[in-house]
Amino acid sequence: MAVSRKVEREFIRADFLDRVSRFLFKEGEEVLRVKSNEIAIPCVGCEGNEDFIVINFKVPTGANKGTEPYDGYALAEDYVHNLAEKERKAEERKAEKAKKIARDAEIRKKKAEIHKPSDEEIAEYEKEMRHAPSYLATVGKEG
Repeated sequence: MAVSRKVEREFIRADFLDRVSRFLFKEGEEVLRVKSNEIAIPCVGCEGNEDFIVINFKVPTGANKGTEPYDGYALAEDYVHNLAEKERKAEERKAEKAKKIARDAEIRKKKAEIHKPSDEEIAEYEKEMRHAPSYLATVGKEG
């Protein structure tokens, strides 16, 4: 007797859910069935906080209601490719940041090298300014 694809997928999903649940139970985990296709496993973190691991089981049909079958192999390859791309971009950002830091350091160095007057030059300037007429003293006397 032929079984429809929908019934076959339901059987596969239920079988894997049962097998994984049994495995976790044998490992001493508490397995909670929270939906027809989902289990939750309570866990305690190193700080004593209780959380849950949720595992969802599904047998995907693919795109366009099954006309394009789900291709797990292609998705796995895409995932590896995307991880490599993210890593490459992170390296590029790291290199750009290092260049910016070096450029900023060079700018700060150049700013520090701008001529700062010596004490003698400051004294000479102040001496000249004492003998120069004050702008405020000349305001109102022109005319």
